[in-house]
Amino acid sequence: MQEYESYDGLGLAELVARGETTAEALLDEAIERCEKRNPKINAVVIRLFDEARAAIAKGLPDGPFRGVPWLLKDLHLGVPGVLLSNGSKLFENYRPDFESELVTRYRRAGLVLFGKSASPEFGLTTTTESRLFGQTCNPWNLEHTSGGSSGGASAAVAAGILPIANASDGGGSIRIPASCCGLFGLKPSRARTPLGPKSGEGWAGLSVVHAVTRSVRDSAALLDVSAGADTGAPYAAPPPARPFLDEVGANPGVLRVALQTTTWNGQPTAADCEAAARDAAGLCEQLGHQVEEACFTPSLDVVRAGITIIAANTRAMMQDRARELGRELKEDDVEPGTWRFAQNAEGVSALDYVRAVQTIHTTGRELARFMQDYDVILTPTMACAPAKLGVLSLSNPDGADHLPTLLQSVGFTQMANYCGNPAMSVPLYW
Repeated sequence: MQEYESYDGLGLAELVARGETTAEALLDEAIERCEKRNPKINAVVIRLFDEARAAIAKGLPDGPFRGVPWLLKDLHLGVPGVLLSNGSKLFENYRPDFESELVTRYRRAGLVLFGKSASPEFGLTTTTESRLFGQTCNPWNLEHTSGGSSGGASAAVAAGILPIANASDGGGSIRIPASCCGLFGLKPSRARTPLGPKSGEGWAGLSVVHAVTRSVRDSAALLDVSAGADTGAPYAAPPPARPFLDEVGANPGVLRVALQTTTWNGQPTAADCEAAARDAAGLCEQLGHQVEEACFTPSLDVVRAGITIIAANTRAMMQDRARELGRELKEDDVEPGTWRFAQNAEGVSALDYVRAVQTIHTTGRELARFMQDYDVILTPTMACAPAKLGVLSLSNPDGADHLPTLLQSVGFTQMANYCGNPAMSVPLYW
């Protein structure tokens, strides 16, 4: 199949449905590319080739992605008996006995799981580098990051191994890798996709799961098969008016677009990144939309609130794992940056955590009031170019560029996580 890389996921599934190719042939194409290209980029860190062949032999469900190769991000989502390392040596031997609801839904859609993609430790940084699996490289330039924390997924899709891959986003971790690798990346609304059966929410609702893709329609179709509350979910996003796939290509009317090139956390915006947003704004105006410069400026209290929430959840996860192993948690169980970040949870009381959640909810309401005058906020995805490998590593927390680059990389993305809004990165600028 010389044309394998010219199709998106739905396109490949259509070929299977018409009998022009088979799921086995598509899997062979993905595996061949993985074998040739993955040694250079280190995107696929757990191989499930035999399991994928067995799933095809057993018979695939007749879903919209029937026969399409699929990678699961190695973070939080469980497959029975398959390593779930969360990018950490603390979990290097952890094999869950449960299947996450999303995994079940992906299988039901006909996707063929043939491996797991790299994540940094606990998804805590915007590069994909870990002490456990090493560095994941950007296919466009092997010296630079593919983004994080879904950088394994973005590198694999950008390298042509497959057209669509699972990803998650707690501060920009779908959109940042998409931006770094020239892909489409949608972070859905809070609670749009389920996290059961083991979790009710990720990072107090900041984190949500979806994918990075080469086409917009793949993202929409995948959301159609994965969205919706699972049994016992604590809350759910409002149901859509119609299938998400129906929105692709639909006329949106004249949109009121707020152009914002100033970060929400006070970090500077690189000239190339601002130029990208202004270029997109010009395109919107050519399409007939109304664009005006505006700036949503929340209190920086929300930054501290986010640190409290994520650090507390991370510390609890680490302590729970040490307890499962029957011992005390040690500093060298995790990378230096992880340990240092988790220390932010020390001394945090239950009252502090409640107030942190209240702060992000208040900020969400402030943004909702701002959005009454606009349909879309248009910003750069990142406030800086993709960093060189090593700068954002959790094993390099003392590097002079580490914190400034980290804050720049999330300077636009993280607000959507605080507020629960959907947000997307669109590859419009080189």
